[in-house]
Amino acid sequence: MDSGSVDFLREILAETGWVERTREFGLALRATRSPGGLLLVGTPEEEPWHLTAHLADEARLSGLAQLAPTLVRWSPPPGAPAHLRVGLDRVRQAGRGETLFVVAEGHAPVPLLERVDDARRVGATILALEGAHPEVAGLAHDAIAVPTGGPVSFDGAQHLVSAAAGEIPRNAGLRERLARLLEKVTGPQVTD
Repeated sequence: MDSGSVDFLREILAETGWVERTREFGLALRATRSPGGLLLVGTPEEEPWHLTAHLADEARLSGLAQLAPTLVRWSPPPGAPAHLRVGLDRVRQAGRGETLFVVAEGHAPVPLLERVDDARRVGATILALEGAHPEVAGLAHDAIAVPTGGPVSFDGAQHLVSAAAGEIPRNAGLRERLARLLEKVTGPQVTD
């Protein structure tokens, strides 16, 4: 999905709260202190390749090195390049200042939940994008649940989160802030 498609998706979802929620979540991803300290892990059936690639692009385009993710894999092949050989042991090494981002549309297996709990206990920040399964959300400091049949697909939510993470926040001017406040108080203006 290109940036124009993400912008279109944001327009469609403007009144649902998804845009604001993914922006908040994107800011949480940026709190990682160092390059490589953002660890993405999925389930054995679905590794978050796509989201990893988008976050790497956002890190490069925004100049935010801390968004450069490390893909954590369940069974990395021994002959793979170094960046594709990172296994679950890396989750055990996660600590303060690092972020473990769990991406699980389906149920997370018990070994993953145990490792996530261990990482949380030693000070890693746990974030989750999940398919409305309370096991993962219960361990996370912040989580976005993407229910089946909701206004956005799991893939769409990944695009919104990655785009929001790389977005450079713009401070709204006084007029813009007053206009938003006025619209919230009075409702949108409808012209005939």
